Amino acid sequence: MQHLDHDRLVFLALGESEAADGEATHLDTCDHCREEMETLQHVAGLGAGTQGLADLPDPPEHIWQGIMAEIRAAEELPALTERRLPRPADPVEPAAVPVVTRRPRRSRRWPGWATTAVTATAAAVIGVAGTAAVLGVGGGEQTDPEPPVVASAPLAAFGSTPKDASGDARVLGDHRLHLHVTNLPTVPGYYEVWLIDPNTMEMFSVGTLSNGSGDALLPIPPNVDLRTYTVVDISAEQYDNKPDHSGDSLLRGTLTG
Repeated sequence: MQHLDHDRLVFLALGESEAADGEATHLDTCDHCREEMETLQHVAGLGAGTQGLADLPDPPEHIWQGIMAEIRAAEELPALTERRLPRPADPVEPAAVPVVTRRPRRSRRWPGWATTAVTATAAAVIGVAGTAAVLGVGGGEQTDPEPPVVASAPLAAFGSTPKDASGDARVLGDHRLHLHVTNLPTVPGYYEVWLIDPNTMEMFSVGTLSNGSGDALLPIPPNVDLRTYTVVDISAEQYDNKPDHSGDSLLRGTLTG
């Protein structure tokens, strides 16, 4: 039995078209296509259900980082030859969001960008819905307590960094690193976060910061022993496809706790 095309099922689930007689008959008799159709309709319903929420808080930073990491991994996987994903040679400009005009009762195959847009939208909807559930938006449920802080460090300007730059690092009990930074100097590249062994100067990259002021929540690699890698370092990096530390540290502090 030949199943209905996935893009066609997405189109039907969003209400952009109605099933033809042959498609309707197939959906009545094919459990696989019918279950996929119901799943897509459920995701579309989640999106519609969030439109009435007022003052919805922003999802936690780690949700967006997880979404972006999966998108980057999907884009880079065919050409992945190194331990780490290669950095782009130049800053990437954000892509323009396509405008889709509703045309009822017209059947056609979606182009690749449309399927990607639906997938990204579904991920964002699930992330927002999860945030609303965790924060108790629209309901009386209590929020889960924040994981305990097992270690912390004040971050001070390092080297030639302006002295008004500062920050704080907190290691949470769920093996994540919460960072708050202020007044980092503007750099032509980006900011990268490291955990360093002060005795050997071996280091692990934890992630990147999107802004010179604000908060970030980064997962700590499971093979990092925080009894050894006690120094938190934030560096300025270039888009040069080099995985090593640039040597240009902006903030640094030692974890205690």
